[in-house]
Amino acid sequence: MKAVVVIPTYNERDNLERLAAQVLAQDPAIHLLVVDDNSPDGTGALADRLAAETGRVSVLHRAGKMGLGSAYREGFRVALDMGADYIVQMDADFSHDPAILPLFFEKLRECDFVIGSRYLNGVSVVNWPLRRLMLSYFASVYTRVITGLTLKDCTAGFKCFKRAVLEAIELDQVRSDGYSFQIEMNFRCVEKGFKGAEIPIIFIDRHAGTSKMSKRIVREAVLMVWKLKLGSLARKLFGRS
Repeated sequence: MKAVVVIPTYNERDNLERLAAQVLAQDPAIHLLVVDDNSPDGTGALADRLAAETGRVSVLHRAGKMGLGSAYREGFRVALDMGADYIVQMDADFSHDPAILPLFFEKLRECDFVIGSRYLNGVSVVNWPLRRLMLSYFASVYTRVITGLTLKDCTAGFKCFKRAVLEAIELDQVRSDGYSFQIEMNFRCVEKGFKGAEIPIIFIDRHAGTSKMSKRIVREAVLMVWKLKLGSLARKLFGRS
């Protein structure tokens, strides 16, 4: 089974070479797709060098920072074109442990998509201030209450999908970004009838003391869950249109 790991990058030159080596070492069937948003530090050029050195690294260059959601959407399309059976999304900063990848593939024997969960067995997060942790945890609780999802970690960014899942989801219709992108993808997977599962991970924030969270991101996520729920009800009542 061919697996493609999609990693968006922006100024990740210090991490990329070591991360690529660890990802590819997990299984000879793994390929790495770097989606670089024109990093000023030369991450894209480094990715090109890695691609030239091995047939298992590919690079998608983008003109600039266009958001996490769009990076994954474009990356997913390219991964499907590459013939991937499994598609993984993960961060470039070692917050997600590459050693988890074989566990994802094993879990996919009994489900359609897998989430690396920070909250499956209590709380497994390192280097987050309490306020940030509470916001993330209760965002998942809020999402479950409104949408009916049963996943413990609805905003997790470490996931693996079977090919059929991403083929069934109309990626052009997934317009959210940031953390709400994770929520929307989970919801659309479940709405299509796919079975999700979670495995516990330890999430280590490598940027201790900083946060990617903003009021805009929070507002988008708060509104997104209602949009998803109401959209689902409308489709059930009135059909696709």
